[in-house]
Amino acid sequence: MSPVTSRVSHGQSPLRTVQVLGGGDAGSGAHVRSLTAGLVARGVRVTVCAPVEADRAYGFTAAGAEHVPVPRSSDPVSVAALRGACAGADLVHAHGLHASFRAALALSGRGAPLVATWHTHVHADGPRAHLLRALERRAARAATVVLGATSELVDRARLRGARDARLAAVAVPAPRPGHEPSDRAHTKVRADLGVMGRPLLVAVGALDARRGHDLLLDAARRWRPLDPAPLVVLAGEGPLRARLQRRIEDEGLPVRLVGRRDDVGELLAAADLALLPGSAEARSVLAQEALHARAPLVAVRTAGIRELVGEAAELVPPSDPAAFAAAVIRLLGDPERRRTLRELGARQAAAWPTEEETVAQVLSVYDELTQPRPLSRS
Repeated sequence: MSPVTSRVSHGQSPLRTVQVLGGGDAGSGAHVRSLTAGLVARGVRVTVCAPVEADRAYGFTAAGAEHVPVPRSSDPVSVAALRGACAGADLVHAHGLHASFRAALALSGRGAPLVATWHTHVHADGPRAHLLRALERRAARAATVVLGATSELVDRARLRGARDARLAAVAVPAPRPGHEPSDRAHTKVRADLGVMGRPLLVAVGALDARRGHDLLLDAARRWRPLDPAPLVVLAGEGPLRARLQRRIEDEGLPVRLVGRRDDVGELLAAADLALLPGSAEARSVLAQEALHARAPLVAVRTAGIRELVGEAAELVPPSDPAAFAAAVIRLLGDPERRRTLRELGARQAAAWPTEEETVAQVLSVYDELTQPRPLSRS
């Protein structure tokens, strides 16, 4: 019997949690959507505080949560709105550094436990680095428990003064058995994209400066002379779209920007290779989706990616488009290595925590923090 079921069966009110999300990048947004659905199914009342566009993108309301629109801001009006949404909550769970900081401000002087999940390793240079360290210290010390998506983030939280920091299970939905795209579906995807008879390379990510898209275009220039030239399909939207499109047109690069897509799993399943030229996420959603889809992955090497994929991808040094391009060209000419990566990827993905296990771990933390403890006897 789960803690929540036990609580309800003994006549107690259902646990009420508030999930606080900032802008909602792919990792944290997908995680909160999955977590919300799992918690609601177990009788937990869930309120998600997030910008309006995050609910549109991830469907928290459709998963059974109450959505309270709160901008991604630490101004007094936004913090007051967050404080009102958290009133009466048994526990508040913030996702991301900035969301953790805002939740700490909103809960100042209140007794609800704060759980913070850190999904990404935020970087800053110069004067902003000092501000970032102060932000991390405040967020880490305010949280009752910090859950890190990678060992590196757990260590960082401890370094910043977290009282309790633990490695988190953070899962993305895997294809359900029997729902994997068929060969016929693969052919249709490739035909719709106009890539019959040439390699299809798929990259997914917001079109912003953190995702390594300039490195990807630099690499594409190096494989452009191949016959036939592989086509990169880049799914995502963001502030750099116009500049990236100009580069593609000016340099004649075999890259197509296809905007935000709701069929990323199908794109990856149809791809010859998946590409991850950079990631702001400690636990990359694209890497997880690629291995679930059995797409051989070429990725820039980071601590989070190494921990996530192990030996199941070709990892190349960061900021090295020549090495990235060389890995792509080598794999396209080596079908045996691609088969090996597919098999390694399937085994690696099978070892990751499931959505069920993720929800179970989070519920165990919630139970630990909200269940009354017996008085000690002197």
